[in-house]
Amino acid sequence: MSNQQIAIFAGGCFWCTEPVFSQLHGVSSVVSGYIGGHTMNPTYKSICNGDTGHAEAIQITFDASQISFETLLEVFFVSHDPTTLNRQGNDIGTQYRSAVFCQNQAQEEAVKKMIATFSEADIFGAPIVTQINGADIFYPAEDYHQYYFDKNPANPYCLAVAAPKAAKIRAKYAQLIKT
Repeated sequence: MSNQQIAIFAGGCFWCTEPVFSQLHGVSSVVSGYIGGHTMNPTYKSICNGDTGHAEAIQITFDASQISFETLLEVFFVSHDPTTLNRQGNDIGTQYRSAVFCQNQAQEEAVKKMIATFSEADIFGAPIVTQINGADIFYPAEDYHQYYFDKNPANPYCLAVAAPKAAKIRAKYAQLIKT
């Protein structure tokens, strides 16, 4: 029996976060898009300067009977740097912020608990700056952004940033990877 749920994470460039999650067992789709801003129907061009307030994010549809929100959340934290404000690597701006857009109270509580656990154990060596937000309108990105890494594996940015992130998760969470 399927128990489809949604998780929305912003952890830098969506070209780099999508391949991390699309490889996980129990994840049926990952849509790249924009969330958390103040303009309607944003485009890639409009969010690039940071003026719309949107973050590049991914909307994950998953079967909670196969993979839990908490597991996805752990992968999210491990796959990016949640300690850098409005930045992931060389990508700088509010559109690259670390954020979780919670779909319900249970997700919000899970995020707070995981941040507290990671902070108490000083896992990242610096304070976690990940924003915890309520659900907001998610705007799918343009078609060419969807599964960009799969379509453009030789792109230099993908080779330098996306491929190592996906490989890191395959190595650390081998039991979660689709066969």
